[in-house]
Amino acid sequence: MSFFIKKIESQKCEKLAEDIDKIFPLEKDIKKAISKTPREIFVPIGFKHLAYKLDALPISANQWISSPLTVAKMTQYLIPEGADSVLEIGCGSGYQAAILSQLFRRVFSVERVEKLVSEAKKRFKELDLININVRYSDGLLGWREFSPYDRILFSASITNIPETIFEQLSSNKGILVAPIQKDNRQIITRFIKNGNFIKKEELEECLFVPTKKGTV
Repeated sequence: MSFFIKKIESQKCEKLAEDIDKIFPLEKDIKKAISKTPREIFVPIGFKHLAYKLDALPISANQWISSPLTVAKMTQYLIPEGADSVLEIGCGSGYQAAILSQLFRRVFSVERVEKLVSEAKKRFKELDLININVRYSDGLLGWREFSPYDRILFSASITNIPETIFEQLSSNKGILVAPIQKDNRQIITRFIKNGNFIKKEELEECLFVPTKKGTV
């Protein structure tokens, strides 16, 4: 029975990757990561039947797990190839970090809601994802001890990137991707850092929960 269940999960993951790829063509490694990550583990029991739909879903602490399509886009815009470490601001359910763990050697994720940190750690242990490090802290402070990071990803919207976060981004073509709040819109924005110069690229509109200060 256990093998059968795992086989069904695998088929659902693969179909999800195919559904995303039809809308947003995926790089091979990213498509593979999505096809190997069981999203149902990251959603509440009452929503498991919707886990492989292209929809955002509510999770604990009045937060949301992003649409798998959005997760795929954010991951691909990050350009993981050739990068070693990534910092995620806003771990949430842990689904985005689980995808990143298959593309980066070291994943660091900061979450301000203690309950979400505990739940994410349990999921990572269940999936044997040993290269993800999760910290209960104010995400806007980053995680300076292990910086600089080759990549930084915001999993919640923000108006302006704090200078302390840019300081933790590698100055050797480091890439940061974030949903930037601009007037009444949110725009996925990519920042590329070379030395002291930062190039900004606006990619597409999106919808995320806002980044908040402090911990709860």
